[in-house]
Amino acid sequence: MNLGVNAEYAMRGTGGILEVGLEAVELDPGLAAVYPHLSPGAYVRLSVRDTGHGMSPDVMERIFEPFFTTKGSGEGTGMGLAVVHGIVTSHGGAIMVESALEQGTTFIIYLPRLREAVEGEAASPASVPTGSGCILLVDDEERLVRLGREILTLLGYDVVTYTSSREALEAFRATPERYDLVITDQTMPQMTGEALVRELRCISPHVPIILCTGFSHSVDADKAKVLGIDAFLAKPVEVREWAVTIQRVLEQRRA
Repeated sequence: MNLGVNAEYAMRGTGGILEVGLEAVELDPGLAAVYPHLSPGAYVRLSVRDTGHGMSPDVMERIFEPFFTTKGSGEGTGMGLAVVHGIVTSHGGAIMVESALEQGTTFIIYLPRLREAVEGEAASPASVPTGSGCILLVDDEERLVRLGREILTLLGYDVVTYTSSREALEAFRATPERYDLVITDQTMPQMTGEALVRELRCISPHVPIILCTGFSHSVDADKAKVLGIDAFLAKPVEVREWAVTIQRVLEQRRA
């Protein structure tokens, strides 16, 4: 998670690609000698690569130092990579970094590989609650709308979908009594989820609303609560999380 957050920060201004790789490797004595602190044997190699602004050699020398950060005030503690380094070394592994200014960064982690799987007690599957009612689902990504409709339909709900927040608002304004719940994405063109929620609340102060987002600097769980949003979910959302959250929100409103 720390490596992913750093990669996102490095690409925040321009966009880019985050690539995560995992493979099984064997380090023979000759190859192991190239990597400090590693013995020959079986390892898993995890790589986290971004196409962000990269790092200078001076910065690369200090990145694992506690409290060292290149982020602005209030944006980083300087502990993320120090924690990563501690986790990896405490498990007998090693971490390396390859980077150059304007050429991105790659972190490579080696961790000892177990020869046999660790068996544990099988967890009993938790039941997934179903329900009824009409849900207005709003997301600007067509594939997520299709997936959401399929999931919510399987859970027992009637679903009306829109990929345009403005069109969804007009539909709700025309027949607000039709909908038992609204689920909206946050990051959308023309009108964000936050703006849509404000408009919906003017039309129907008591309609249950769930706000979803993949990533947002402007809305978090605390702000969602202030806006009068009944639940805040971070993407990706699992089926059971959908089911439990919807059931809880509907029951709270009915009560």
